[in-house]
Amino acid sequence: MTRHWTPLALVFLGTSILGLVGTWAFNIASILERRDYLGDWLNSGPSVSSLTTDLLIAVVAGSILIVVEARRLGIRHSWLYIVLTFVVAFAFAFPLFLAVRERKLEQLRRDGIAPLPGKP
Repeated sequence: MTRHWTPLALVFLGTSILGLVGTWAFNIASILERRDYLGDWLNSGPSVSSLTTDLLIAVVAGSILIVVEARRLGIRHSWLYIVLTFVVAFAFAFPLFLAVRERKLEQLRRDGIAPLPGKP
């Protein structure tokens, strides 16, 4: 189980867990308070709208990176990270992908295989 878990992969995994706990603490509070989740995102003023736009652009760029890197490195089921973005949180799914990516890079390095940069 510990095979290919580099320190960087563990940092990304820890970040993913923080993203899961941090976002879902607020999601659960929103549900318990019966808040209008999307309405709060879009109608709570310019600051929240700025953060919403910031996150959505990061999700688009991150999703593109996930697909391209997964193809380049041979990581299967890349679509799952994108689904997790919308079901759980980008703060969980993206660092989780980065942890898996780091493990794959370590595996390739140990096997003596260098991935070709920019080759999907």
